[in-house]
Formats: sequence, structure tokens, C-alpha cells
Amino acid sequence: MLLTFFTELRAAKVPVSLREYLTLLEALDRDLADQRVEDFYYLSRTALVKDERNLDKFDRVFGRVFKGVVSLGEAVEPQAIPEEWLRKLAEKYLTEEERAQLQALGWDKLFETLKERLAEQKGRHQGGSKWIGTGGTSPFGAYGYNPEGIRIGQDGNRNFRAVKVWDQRTFKDLDDSAELGSRTIRLALRRLRRFARTGAAEELDLDGTIRETARHGMLDLRLRPERRNAVKVLLFLDVGGSMDWHVELAEQLFSAARSEFKHFEHFYFHNCLYETVWKENRRRHTEGTLLLDVIRTYPSDYRVVFVGDAAMSPYEIAMPGGSVEHWNEEAGQTWLNRVLAHFPKVAWLNPVPQAQWGYSQSNAMIRQIFSDRMYPLTLEGIDLATRALLR
Repeated sequence: MLLTFFTELRAAKVPVSLREYLTLLEALDRDLADQRVEDFYYLSRTALVKDERNLDKFDRVFGRVFKGVVSLGEAVEPQAIPEEWLRKLAEKYLTEEERAQLQALGWDKLFETLKERLAEQKGRHQGGSKWIGTGGTSPFGAYGYNPEGIRIGQDGNRNFRAVKVWDQRTFKDLDDSAELGSRTIRLALRRLRRFARTGAAEELDLDGTIRETARHGMLDLRLRPERRNAVKVLLFLDVGGSMDWHVELAEQLFSAARSEFKHFEHFYFHNCLYETVWKENRRRHTEGTLLLDVIRTYPSDYRVVFVGDAAMSPYEIAMPGGSVEHWNEEAGQTWLNRVLAHFPKVAWLNPVPQAQWGYSQSNAMIRQIFSDRMYPLTLEGIDLATRALLR
């Protein structure tokens, strides 16, 4: 309540400093206000108010904050420590040596063991290495550590070790109206242009008009289709998880690409490509688009660009059921290969610095699938990607 009193005074434009607040606390430690609220009123007014023009504001705040308080003890009564704080304190902090001693169960054993635990466990568990719970080193649950596990009920990534996530996750659409810090990304994309005259004849053909007028001896207006960039771009954007760290950079690329290309479409995916992609993240569970429909809808002359950090469990690429969010009947690499077979012009842009790519097994797997057509999401990387897409 004392802290609320301090913040309320500041909100009411009473110029109370932190030093004055600490002086008041020191006075209370020495029992200068005894236990009566009236004594505390005079003590706090003396310590906190230095200008009589603020006395009225002080009185109004004091009456509101301490309304109904009979004794000073009620204002400083100890509060229970929030349960969430205690749970966090119970989490295990392991050294690198202790982490190295933990063994991953492997794909098949992990799911077999989870079924056994679900059948056996009857209540909540905190810490430990076996049951589904919080903290500890069990492969099942939240706020602990295990080399490979199933994350259940945690509010976000901590160690990036989960091979499956048992939770309802929401992602945010990228903003195509994001203001670019500079026009450099857009200028880099302009290399990916091949102009052609398409559509209705609406633009004045000045040379043709002069030529035909001279030939016929009378004004003969000639029109021609507008010259447009004929390159078609299909953009697949990884969202959520570790890509949250790269949202600003991805939005800049998305905004630049959308304004640069007339024939432009985008879809979202998470970590690896599977049977379904989506246009809006908040509706991804109800209004997804089958990847086979995307392949059938867009012809092979589209240039396809993937944007993602390629950071995931290798199971998500290589195994049926490897997706962290659902059970995929076919492996992620199967779907990636289908896209590569239909669209010959493909590139992957990675927002992670190229020097760090070697630390991730999944990154090496994606580069192999894409025949090393992965480029850093930098101006130089975009330039290299556009050159490759135009070959």
C-alpha cells in the first residue's frame, strides 16, 4: 500500500522523489508514526510535501489510498509470496556438465514413455526426472531441461530443445505497412525484375503515334499496354518460436516485396513446411490452405522465396509426426521436395548471421535439400538470391 501511495502521488503531479520516499520508510522503521494513521498522515506529509500548493493534492490521494484503514499495521501488512514466484524458484539450474549427462530418449521411446506416464500419473508433479510436471529434468512438462522433450503448458521457449509442443500457440501476421529504415532492401529486390507489356492498351505510344500520323497525314493516336515487372513471386514466411527475434527484419523484407512486385503472394508456416500453410496467423487452425492446392494454383514460372532461420529439431524435417504442433503423416522434407520439384527457381533467406549456420544440424539439412541455395538476409544475401532466381 505504501508503494501504491507513492505512485498515486506521482500520478497526481505531486513532485515526490525516491529519496523522500526512502526517508519516509526510514522514519517508519524508527516507529516515528507509532501505529496511528493520523500520526502517519502528518509524518508522510512532512516527508513528502515540500510546497504548500500541493497539500490539497496530497490530502485527496491520502484519503483515497488509505480509505478504511484504521491502524498503520494494515497498510504495511505482509503479503503472501505469489505462487508463481515460488514455482520459478523451484526450477533447476544445471551446469553444462550436468546437462551433458542427461540422455535423450530418442523419437520412438519418447512417445512410448509419454503414454506410460499419462496412464500412471494421477497428480501434479514439481521437479524430478520422471513424471510430467514443472522444473526438473523430465522430458515431459514445462520450465525444466532435457535434451529432447515434449513441452506441455509452458508460455514460451527457454532452451529450444522441445521436439513437440502440447499447447495452443498464437502467432502474429507480419505488417506489410511497416516503414523501412531505408530503401535499400527494396532497391536490392529490384534486381529481380523482367519487364513486359501486359494488359489493356492504356498507355500513349508517342513514337507509334508520330509514325502513324506522318504515314496517314492525320492524327492517329496509338496506345500500348503498360510496361510492368513480369516476375511472379511466392513468399513463404516462417513465424513464431525463434523467428520472433527476427520479426522486424522479416517485416521489412515483406513490406518491400509486396510493394515491388505486381504478381506477389505469401503464405506462413512454422519451422518446416508441411501439408498446410496459411494466410492469417489468427485463423491458421480454421482457414489453412493445402500445400498441394498452392502447387496446383501457381504455375512453375513463379520465383519462390523462403524466409526462416531453419532452427528446429531434425525430427521436424526428417520424420513423419515430427512437427512440434501436429501429427504430420509425411516428413517435412517430403513436402519441401514437392515444392522444389514444381518450382525450379527457389531460394531460402536466413536472418541468422551466416557464421552461425554451422551450429545447427537442421540448418545443414535445409541447405542440403535446397542444394545450398540458402543466403543470409542481408543486402548482399538478397542480391545473391535474386541473381540465383534469375538464372
